[in-house]
Amino acid sequence: MQATTTPIVRDIVLIGGGHSHVGVLRMFAMQPLAGVRLTVVCTDTDTPYSGMLPGYIAGHYDFDAVHIDLRRLAEFAGVRYFRDEVVGIDRRARKVLCRTRPPLPYDLLSINIGSTPQLARVHGATEHALPVKPIRRFNERWLALLARVRAHAGTTTIAVVGAGAGGVELTLAMQYRLRGELVALGRDPDELRFHLFSADTQILPTHNAAVRGAFERALAERRVVVHRNAEVVDVAAGRLQTGNGETLAADEIVWVTQAGGAPWLRDTGLALDGQGFIRVRDTLQSESDPLIFAAGDCASLIDRPLEKAGVFAVRMARPLAANLRRSLLHEPLLRYRPQRRWLALISTGDRHAVASRGWLFARGDWVWRWKDWIDRRFMRRFSELAPMAEGAAPATTAIPLDEAEQTQAISAIAMRCGGCGAKVGATVLSRALASIHPVERDDVLIGLHAPDDAAVLRVPPGSALVHSVDFFRAFIDDPWLFGQIAANHALGDVFAMGGAPQSATAIATIPPGLERKVEDTVFQMMAGAVSVLNDAGCALVGGHTGEGRELALGFAINGLIDEKLLGVLRKGGMRPGDALILTKPIGTGTLFAAHARLQARGRWIDAALASMQQSNRLAVPCLIAHGATACTDLTGFGLLGHLIEMTRPSGVDAEIDLGALPLLDGAAETAAAGILSSLQPANVRLRRALQNQPEALQHPNYPLLFDPQTAGGLLASVPAPNAEDCIAALRRLGYTHTARIGRVLPPGEAMEPIHLRT
Repeated sequence: MQATTTPIVRDIVLIGGGHSHVGVLRMFAMQPLAGVRLTVVCTDTDTPYSGMLPGYIAGHYDFDAVHIDLRRLAEFAGVRYFRDEVVGIDRRARKVLCRTRPPLPYDLLSINIGSTPQLARVHGATEHALPVKPIRRFNERWLALLARVRAHAGTTTIAVVGAGAGGVELTLAMQYRLRGELVALGRDPDELRFHLFSADTQILPTHNAAVRGAFERALAERRVVVHRNAEVVDVAAGRLQTGNGETLAADEIVWVTQAGGAPWLRDTGLALDGQGFIRVRDTLQSESDPLIFAAGDCASLIDRPLEKAGVFAVRMARPLAANLRRSLLHEPLLRYRPQRRWLALISTGDRHAVASRGWLFARGDWVWRWKDWIDRRFMRRFSELAPMAEGAAPATTAIPLDEAEQTQAISAIAMRCGGCGAKVGATVLSRALASIHPVERDDVLIGLHAPDDAAVLRVPPGSALVHSVDFFRAFIDDPWLFGQIAANHALGDVFAMGGAPQSATAIATIPPGLERKVEDTVFQMMAGAVSVLNDAGCALVGGHTGEGRELALGFAINGLIDEKLLGVLRKGGMRPGDALILTKPIGTGTLFAAHARLQARGRWIDAALASMQQSNRLAVPCLIAHGATACTDLTGFGLLGHLIEMTRPSGVDAEIDLGALPLLDGAAETAAAGILSSLQPANVRLRRALQNQPEALQHPNYPLLFDPQTAGGLLASVPAPNAEDCIAALRRLGYTHTARIGRVLPPGEAMEPIHLRT
């Protein structure tokens, strides 16, 4: 989580994680601009580098070698990363519309989303063809194809539609890899049949004759059948047809042609070209909106149409970053001048490549090694990252503000008193909360939107009040997602007691900035929180919001429980012989410590956040139905700390099977690297409760006993005969990592209550 003493006055939003935008992120990391906040919105954390994709398909690189970790890069750059799908732009309100979260305001917007396959233009292609673009989604399709070829006995026919550089290179890469797979399985590699379809009279129409000739020979040597002047006009299950009447039966049809702009761009009102790409001036600004920029394949340069090649997207990064900066500073913009000729290094799949630039031509293994060196050097710029030096100040060039904004900025910078002066203004707060709609409950007599000093609730006869409070600072830069997790974390204690949440009172700290920036942060965070509270039937009834250096949020939760059930789910009900069940994997502490040090993979953090967002609400009735005798939720004390809290009042001992612990992806790796939460040392003091700590010390999962959890799962004791049915039921409810991690033992003679099974 990035903290700053500089108030936010402008927002740049980047849609997509393409080659241009990753360059922009790195450039702003090297030279940030005071008061400017960048946010990148992308559907995929791992964004592929197109230049190395054929090498990955051919088996020369692994997944991580050819993908840029966008979440990690954003953390390095001090940029907010929102993992979501953009579905539109409200240009009048200057907001980006996302599929799962509230609209996101912008002052400047940049789009770098590549191209989208236009399969709908060919009958049946959408249903029966495998599109390569967007390439960020191609990996799962390629792995599925790889598995099908391995499992398919006999001949496999693969048709590739599109004979430009991408289609030819992909054909040779797939053929090389798949033949190798069949040889490894002891099968005949000639079981594979490849067909390449070109709508043109020749392949590689934008390259010189020597390059075309080299690939003609390579395709012929590999027994790839090339169909020229053969535009595919119809696709069905296992078959395609060309415009000249030719048909081919194919097991797989791979589509590498007819890409266009994303469909949602059509509803933005932006000027688009005939293929649906955004028309941009040489400043990379939209022809119809100077606040919107576009780069890479999704952009169409008005004065000079460009081939859709990654080299242009990479080169656009520098003028794009400069013009975003200059636009905010009201400085003249730079012109992007694309090179007239560019070097293309096209591989043949087998660590051999062809160099093409204008009329120049070269080929050989040395060309592949040259390409490999260039590609790896490019990727190192985005993978070899170190945390920025503490206290590194952004560029202090003043962003031009109008008179009202200047007053607000001065107020935000000024020293605040510790009392009411630290509160967020009433007007800002009321606007931010106006669109927040807490669930309505009959027992909430006076709630959030009533102009009174406090909420008033009714406790139904026969019910007892369950009360809990939690508060912590943000560990991610996404206020909407943080609001969801903070609410989920706070509800955990009430669920663990078997209570039904009734009301929540919030306390929040918001970094200072212009009023509209503070307003949006409050709205985003509370919208996320209320979505979780409403889902739990819990009404937000009030709270307090103040200003501070870091974003933070907490809730006081009231819940109701039938007085007759007060003893059903408490920490002190464990019985000897019970099985210990954990409903979620552990490891959030070490993972986010690693994330802050740029040592965690972005997809590990994605999975951890998804786990934190999963509510414990559905698990509790399941545990009760299977006779649970005790329960608690895992939070800051870690697994061992919370288990000790259960054994003491229960008067029992317990055994944990270290090998059975469910772990979040990456947690074992980061813990093994010695990257642990700042709360870990305090939790480690509880090792004195372990009977056999020395012999368990070397187990790789040992450090995770002390790992503090945020919005963790439930730890419950269940009668052993019911354990397997309970675990199966919990997994059906979506708690897919639920595991039996140990058992409850009778009290022993040892002072230490916990035994570790290794």
